[in-house]
Amino acid sequence: MLLAVSSLLFIVACSSSVRYTSVGNAGYSGSIAVNPRPTSNQTGNDVKVIIPGQEIRGFASFYGDEFDGRLTSNGEVFDQRKYTAAHKTLPFGTKLKVKNLKNNRVVYVRVNDRGPFVEGRELDLSRVAAERLEMVNDGVAQVSITVMQ
Repeated sequence: MLLAVSSLLFIVACSSSVRYTSVGNAGYSGSIAVNPRPTSNQTGNDVKVIIPGQEIRGFASFYGDEFDGRLTSNGEVFDQRKYTAAHKTLPFGTKLKVKNLKNNRVVYVRVNDRGPFVEGRELDLSRVAAERLEMVNDGVAQVSITVMQ
C-alpha cells in the first residue's frame, strides 16, 4: 500500500503543468478604459504616462509553444492563435497597434498578460501576431506600439 501511494505521488509530482481548454469570463465583462494616468513598471522605479494614440518604440518577441494552454496573468487561457500580447504595465484589455519597423507590417493585439521579463523588450506577442508581422524567423523585431484604446 505504501509503495502504491509513493508511486502515485511520484507520478503526480513529475507531471507537466496544467493545461486549460477554457475559462469563463475570467471574472470580468465589458471593456476596460485606458486612462492617461501614471503606471509604474514591475520594479516600481519608473513612472510612465500612457495616453491613447501615444507611440512607443522598442523590441517585441513572441511566446514559445510551451505557453499555449497555460493561464495568463489576467486569468485567461493563452491561445497562440489569438491576437494577444504581454506588457509590463498596460492595463489588461488595452488594444494596441504593433508595426514591425523592418517591413512595415501591422497587427492589432489585446494585452492579456504581463511581461516580457527580458531587459530591453516592450512586448511578448502571440505566435499568430508574430507570424503576421513576419518576425518568427528573427525571433525579435523592432516595433512601434500605438495605444488604440
